[in-house]
Amino acid sequence: MRKIVIHRPGDHSQLKLEQGPALVPGPGEVRVRVSAVGVNYADCVVRMGLYASAKEFVGWPITPGFEVAGVVAEVGEGVDAPHLQVGTRVVAVTLFGGYASEVVVPAHQVFACPENLSFSQAAAIPSVFLTGYYALYELAAVREGYQVLIHSAAGGVGGAMVQLARRVGCRVVGVVGASHKVERVKALGIEDVIDKSTQPLWKTAEKLSPEGYQTICDANGVATLSASYEHLAPTGRLIVYGFHTMLPKTGKRNWLKLGWHYLRTPRFDPMRLTNENRSVMGFNLSYMFAHRELLARGLGELLGWFADGTLTAPPVSEYPLEDVARAHQDLESAQTVGKLVLRCED
Repeated sequence: MRKIVIHRPGDHSQLKLEQGPALVPGPGEVRVRVSAVGVNYADCVVRMGLYASAKEFVGWPITPGFEVAGVVAEVGEGVDAPHLQVGTRVVAVTLFGGYASEVVVPAHQVFACPENLSFSQAAAIPSVFLTGYYALYELAAVREGYQVLIHSAAGGVGGAMVQLARRVGCRVVGVVGASHKVERVKALGIEDVIDKSTQPLWKTAEKLSPEGYQTICDANGVATLSASYEHLAPTGRLIVYGFHTMLPKTGKRNWLKLGWHYLRTPRFDPMRLTNENRSVMGFNLSYMFAHRELLARGLGELLGWFADGTLTAPPVSEYPLEDVARAHQDLESAQTVGKLVLRCED
């Protein structure tokens, strides 16, 4: 078994390819022979040593990775579900440990892979679409006609949110940071895309929705949080799921800069929220693993929508497992579109 191991926080050189013994599933567990692994910006944050739940659940050394696709290789005692027979194609979510040629996970975290998806497409789905599902359907409770603004709309999570918001009839405004990303977002079925490299972000957002937005999804951090809040309509909800612009781009942590960003991060006064009739909500997807019903319902519905064509898989860029450092570098460049995937075949 091959896996990527990080022994201490740092830059891309800390991503080590190592050999390990074959895994054995225990009662209620499934061993998956992995073909593809989804890469997420959260994995870069894990590598930097700045991901709180990684320290809480695993510590060092750690193998990052939340999502894989492959085939069932072995099942533990008590596992007899039809979609978990040896040899069946599956998608699995993992609480870290996914950057590996095989994983062992609880059976309730393994789902049938839609036949119309390749392994790379399937591995690109769980983290970003579950993030969008929870943000928009559970927290924001978006409905038809809502005005929704989505930052980083060409990325994995942003693109997922665009599709999920459109699915229920929202009017979506996407924000991108480079001109080459505009057409990617428009291809998802929306007309209003703000290219902040050539357009004034908030003036354009005001023209597109003068009364404000019922929902704004923001993972930028201090760069946009205050202005995102100010552009909410009454009863609007700001959904926060990351702090991308606050984090280092190379893995070399500058504590002074991080501290400065932390001090500049807005603190939302409950009295102000009440008087202005707005809400700010935040979450970390890794804590969803404790909520089995929500995880099963969310990913079950999402995979069903992929199977029937309601949703489409994001564009995927593939890297061999041993090129994981290059994948992290490319993701941190903010120039990628869609999802990055590691291929694990020998």
